[in-house]
Amino acid sequence: QVQLVESGGGLVQAGGSLRLSCAASGRTFSRDSVGWFRQAPGKEREFVAAISRSRGSIYYADFVKGRFTISRDNAKNTVYLQMNSLKSEDTAVYYCATGALSVYSNDYNYWGQGTQVTVSS
Repeated sequence: QVQLVESGGGLVQAGGSLRLSCAASGRTFSRDSVGWFRQAPGKEREFVAAISRSRGSIYYADFVKGRFTISRDNAKNTVYLQMNSLKSEDTAVYYCATGALSVYSNDYNYWGQGTQVTVSS
């Protein structure tokens, strides 16, 4: 079993940047794809980005293309989400998850507890 811990969230002004980290423990997750999802108040959880175990395949939601970058350091058992040009609509709790490379949350088996990102306008 793998445990995931997100960090790096916080309060930032519109146009600013944050880098989220997803650290895994319990076992290496170098064999797994990792996805980032987010959930805003009153809304359903939505896909943000995903990266395959070899970094050969990367998916982004259309609304983050050109602004967010997902990357991973398997040696550190960590996946990152660099978020630039943040907008107020990016405000949400951000979750990382491991599983099959997919845009669907049901394809991921293990989830972190989430980290809050708040973008002020």
